[in-house]
Amino acid sequence: MLYKTYKVVVRLGAAGLTLYALLYGLTCTLPRVGDLEQTSRNLFYHVPMWFTMYLMMALSFYWSVRALKSQDFACDARAKDAAEVGVLFGILGLLTGIVWSRVTWGQLMRDSNPAAWWSWDPKQTGALVAVMMFAAYFVLRGSVPEPGKRLRLSGVYNIFAVVALFPLTFVIPRMLDSLHPGGDEGNPLFPKDVSSDYRMVFYPSIAGFFCLALWVWELRYRTSLLRLRVRENAR
Repeated sequence: MLYKTYKVVVRLGAAGLTLYALLYGLTCTLPRVGDLEQTSRNLFYHVPMWFTMYLMMALSFYWSVRALKSQDFACDARAKDAAEVGVLFGILGLLTGIVWSRVTWGQLMRDSNPAAWWSWDPKQTGALVAVMMFAAYFVLRGSVPEPGKRLRLSGVYNIFAVVALFPLTFVIPRMLDSLHPGGDEGNPLFPKDVSSDYRMVFYPSIAGFFCLALWVWELRYRTSLLRLRVRENAR
């Protein structure tokens, strides 16, 4: 009963809250934030996507620990699937950040200038490194054919990758000069010039993307379970 309630809440949240964030977030009237003009609305999508990546990588960490303790391939599949969904949202976070930087930091540059799209800001760079670390995780999994060995090696690697994720994207950028709001002053989530009206969309957007990621994760896990059963039946 509890699991059924969870599934209903996740699906309704994914459909309702993300739709609210997309439609209302793009059409509502909002106070101006500095020189960002209408690009300030990207706050409703760019930042929640990174929060969603943190959630999924935390879940991947948890299931990797359980897989190492129990040597359970189902737990290993849970960890892998959570990491896949996390990387998906990490890539979406990078893409929305690239577009945002193009129309803000690089608005006076030509499209042919790489600096217009990528400024090597500490947070940008840390996010790219984090996504590449998890890309290496999938390469590692694909290079080890023996299931038990793959579970152990990828589980240990995944734990270290998740532990490195938060310093790379959250701690270190706050300690350095950054084009992101706040920079070495702490990079606050809501700078002083951001109206509280943004919270009316921002927080539901986070909840909606969380629910969407959990829903996709569940679907991915069902596919993984089918593969495990096929492999077991083939023995």
